[in-house]
This record gives sequence, structure tokens and C-alpha cells, in this order.
Amino acid sequence: MNAPDPLASAGVRQLSAAELARWLADPAAPRPLLLDVREPWEYEICRIEGSLLVPLRELSARAASLDREADTVLVCHHGGRSLQAALFLAREGFSRVWNLAGGVDAWARAVDPAMPRY
Repeated sequence: MNAPDPLASAGVRQLSAAELARWLADPAAPRPLLLDVREPWEYEICRIEGSLLVPLRELSARAASLDREADTVLVCHHGGRSLQAALFLAREGFSRVWNLAGGVDAWARAVDPAMPRY
């Protein structure tokens, strides 16, 4: 018997870079909000096109301005900060929260090899 996924039970789903790329490429699928929780200097180095920068330290103050019902994909460098942010949003009542596993580093490796890495 499989143990329950603690992230799913907390309201957060993991998403691979390849899965996100397929989602963004599907013209029939509603586009998710890509919420990048890295620092501005990191965002300047590289980012997924169309992402919105909200550094993790600002998320609690800005969460009320976000759509709680929208598909929201949290992004960071390797997936740790974005997971913290995703869990926070799920606790705040956001119903469709995803974490980009591996962050922009995974995106650069699997989807966009031309993207600068740091």
C-alpha cells in the first residue's frame, strides 16, 4: 500500500519542468500564474517567460492581491523556496497550487538549455 503524499494532502502538487512545458504549450489549457519567489538579482539572470516576480520575503504581504482560484505554479532556483511558498499559499486557502520541482535549474536542463544557469 502506498503512503499518502503529504504534499498533496497539504494542497500542493509537484510538477516537473517537462510537464509545465507541455501545459504552457497547450493552447486549449488555461495558462497558470507562474509565481517566481526568488530574489530580483536571480530573476535578472534567468526566468521562465511570463513569470511574475514576488520574492518569498514579500509573499505574505502580497498574497491577498493574487487569485486564490487560479492555477498557481511556484518557481525558484531548485524548488525549495517555491515549495515553502506553495505550502504557505495552500494554508492561506489557495486551491490550485503547484510547485515546480527542481525550479528554473530543472527548466534550463530539461526545457530550455540556452537559459543561463547559476
